[in-house]
Amino acid sequence: MTGEKWVIVSRAAGMINAQIILGRLQTEGIPARLQYETIGVISYSLDVDGLGEVRIFVPESSFNQAKEILAQHFDEKDLDWEEK
Repeated sequence: MTGEKWVIVSRAAGMINAQIILGRLQTEGIPARLQYETIGVISYSLDVDGLGEVRIFVPESSFNQAKEILAQHFDEKDLDWEEK
């Protein structure tokens, strides 16, 4: 993967949302990176006209797999919870 082109797979409003997406991809074994414009402390959770937007990049060879992963949606009934 050395020298491979990295492409934007998703954009998130704020760092918290971006970290969730990053974690989801990395859990599935896909390398991912974040890129953002800093506007001070408030950029952590604020998105105003693109300020605070975080771009999530993956290697070009992982793009299709990453899009498939991010297209999956789960709700509580999909999870196998067992109370003890």
